[in-house]
Amino acid sequence: MASSSAESFSWLYRGVSEIFPDVKDSQNPDENLAQRLATSDRPLRIKLGIDPTGSEIHLGHSIVVRKLRQFQDAGHTAILLIGDFTARIGDPTGKSEVRKQLTEEQVKENAKTFIDQVRPILDFDTPGRLEIRYNSEWLSSLDLSKILELLGTMTVGQMLAKEGFAERYDKQTPIYLHEFLYPLMQGYDSVALQADVELGGTDQKFNLAVGRDLQRVFGQRPQFGLLMPILLGTDGVQKMSKSLGNYVGLQEDALTMYSKLEKTPDSILNNYVELLTDRSLNELPENPRDRQKLLALDVVSQYHGKDAALEAQKAALTLIQGNAAQAEAVPEFSLAAIQFPVKIFYLAAAAGLCKSSSDARRQIQGGAVRLDGDRVSDIDLTFESPADLHGKVLQMGKNKFVRLVQ
Repeated sequence: MASSSAESFSWLYRGVSEIFPDVKDSQNPDENLAQRLATSDRPLRIKLGIDPTGSEIHLGHSIVVRKLRQFQDAGHTAILLIGDFTARIGDPTGKSEVRKQLTEEQVKENAKTFIDQVRPILDFDTPGRLEIRYNSEWLSSLDLSKILELLGTMTVGQMLAKEGFAERYDKQTPIYLHEFLYPLMQGYDSVALQADVELGGTDQKFNLAVGRDLQRVFGQRPQFGLLMPILLGTDGVQKMSKSLGNYVGLQEDALTMYSKLEKTPDSILNNYVELLTDRSLNELPENPRDRQKLLALDVVSQYHGKDAALEAQKAALTLIQGNAAQAEAVPEFSLAAIQFPVKIFYLAAAAGLCKSSSDARRQIQGGAVRLDGDRVSDIDLTFESPADLHGKVLQMGKNKFVRLVQ
C-alpha cells in the first residue's frame, strides 16, 4: 500500500534478528515482507502480544513496541494485544518449571499499567493506527469442540520441541497439560485478529510459528514473524531483568533513567543506540563518555521530554561532584507518612531505594548510602523530626536518589 518499492524499507530491518519465512520458505517464492508491505492495497495488521504477568515494563520490552511504532509511521495498523487470558496460564518458554498461575484480579491490575507505560512510544492519536485488544474477548468463550480442534493441530512431539519442554521432560520435571495450551491459544490470537505480521523476541519464534500454522488451518493467509533481539541489561552480561537488578524501567524518574544509562558499558553501547533510539551509529561522537551521555539523553527524552532529560543530565553531574543539595531533578519523597523518630535504614526502605530494611542495613554497611553527598556509616543513625531531613538528598548506590520533603 504505502511505498513504491521493497528497497525503501530500511526501517524494517533496523535491529531485527530475523524475519520469517524468508523467500525460500514462503508459499509465494516471489514474496517477502518488504514486498508485501510495498504491494498491499490496504494497511497491514501488525500484532504485538504482551502478557501482563508483572506490573512494570523495562527497556528490554520497549524494543518490540518501538518496532510496532515504526509500522504505524509507515501507515499500518498496530494491534497491541493484552494477553489477559493467556497471562493466567503463563508462557512456559524457557522456564525450568511450571509458572505460577495468576488470578484474574492480579492480571487486571497488571494490565491497567501497561497501556500508560507504552503511551510515550505508540501513536494513540491518529485514527486507524492502533487497536488495543484483550484476548479474553475470544479465548474465554472457546467451547470444548474448538479446544479439541486446536489440540488436534499439533503433536506431543512438536510441543516437546518447544524451548524448555524437552529439558524438563528429560529431567522428569512435571509438564502440565495447561502449559501445552499456551502456544495454541497465543497462536489462535493471530487467527482472531487476522494478523499479517506478528512481532516478538527471539525466544518467541515457536509461538509465532504456531500462529502461522493455525492461520493456514483456518483458511487465512499466514502471518510473517518478525523477531527482535533480547536486550542485555545495564551490566552488559545478562538479559535485562528486574529480578537481576540490571534494568531500566519505563516508569522510573528521569534522573534514575539517566544515571543508569550514562554508565552503559562500551561493549553494548552501539546495540543500545540501535535498539532504543532512532539515531544512526555514524552520528555518535568518538569519545565513549560523550556517547554514553547522548544515549542517556535520547532515551530519557522519549519518556520524559527533552527538558526533563537535560535537567536530569545536569542533576547527575551535580551529584557526581558531591553537591547533592543543588541537584534540581531529584524526585521527591514525602516524609508525611513517616513516624518520627526514624532510623536511616528504615527511611531508605520506605523511600523505595532498597527492597527492605535488612537490605538497607547491608547497603549502609557496604558504604552505598549517602545523605546530601556524605557517606552514612551508622546503621542506627536516627532523626527526630522531618525538619532534620527536609530538602536533603538520600542516595543509594550510583543510580537511586530521592529528595526528602516535609
